[in-house]
Amino acid sequence: MRQYLRPRQTRPRGVTPVSTYSLTHLSDGALLSGLRASVTRECADTAEVLAHIAETDARHLYLPAAYPSMYTYCVGELHLSEEAAFKRIHAARAARRFPAIFAAVAEGKLHLSAVVMLAPHLTPENAEELLAHASHKTKAQIEQLLAARRPRLEVPAWVQEIGPSNPAPSTEPPAPTRAGGDEHAPGRVDDPSPPSPAPAAIEPTNRPRLKPLGCERFAVQFTMSQAALGKLRYAQELLSHQLPSGDIAAVFERALDALIPKLEKAKFAATTRPRCSHRRAGTDSRTIPADVRRAVWKRDQGQCTFVSESGHRCSARKFIEFDHVQEFSRGGEATISGIRLRCHAHNQYAAERAFGTEFMRHKRLTAAETRAGARLPAEPHA
Repeated sequence: MRQYLRPRQTRPRGVTPVSTYSLTHLSDGALLSGLRASVTRECADTAEVLAHIAETDARHLYLPAAYPSMYTYCVGELHLSEEAAFKRIHAARAARRFPAIFAAVAEGKLHLSAVVMLAPHLTPENAEELLAHASHKTKAQIEQLLAARRPRLEVPAWVQEIGPSNPAPSTEPPAPTRAGGDEHAPGRVDDPSPPSPAPAAIEPTNRPRLKPLGCERFAVQFTMSQAALGKLRYAQELLSHQLPSGDIAAVFERALDALIPKLEKAKFAATTRPRCSHRRAGTDSRTIPADVRRAVWKRDQGQCTFVSESGHRCSARKFIEFDHVQEFSRGGEATISGIRLRCHAHNQYAAERAFGTEFMRHKRLTAAETRAGARLPAEPHA
């Protein structure tokens, strides 16, 4: 039996193979020229990516792929980082409203950060002018541009470091730290003292942050109200025998231990002493018996059950709803086999497929008007 061998690839003598990403052989001029050409291509590619994201988002094509949002699709399916997905989705939505953004990004006049910063301020009246003024500007320059147009009156936020649990006496005022830095205040709450010299202004952030510090240890940072601070201190006082240190992490964990069972009871009738319901939900009632809710939640593991054609199951565990497998209006019953878990997005998606997009849009508008009417104050009687 003859063996056919793949011919060996040869190269001329004296020629060294060059890796695509090794550019040491290029002259300075060629290197700079290539860099500029690569950045130009990247700008055009970025604009094309934004166009695809905008249209995919508008068509809600992430839903049949078993993702509850465009963000989760970009992170889970396209494997973008969280920050990259956030920027591109916001930029794509802004560009869909103001198509001139696509050309500005493609031509390298606007970077993604600029689009995200400008988006909340763009209107049909000012878009052309504002985009032109922001062309080829840095983030700092765009911040100045926006501040000049809409000056802020509030006092800038600042961050103050809290000393260790047993601080040594010191006459020096606490030094301000960078927002979002690696410094984390220990689990302790002290009476706030007025700041000494005003620290440098720090860009405020309203988003809570959770950062892994090591194996099974995380840093959590968020802002609480004065009322919440009072509750925290009161809880520390009540726990002072069990937790003399008043450690915030320990108080927080105990609070969650007390809260979660109440939420589980409200969500899916969790109980330590379950009883089988002998009542059958009426065909004219949307009420789902407690034992059915418990069984369905356990079976579906608290996760949306929508599965795409490729076999991918939606990973959503937020905004979970009990959904009739057979539409309730078409005779669906509230039994264990007749109920499933769906996230709100896929619940609405299934309803639109069953009843039509326009019908469901009208239903949502009617429901919104009903809720708005219920919030209006009652007129006084004559």
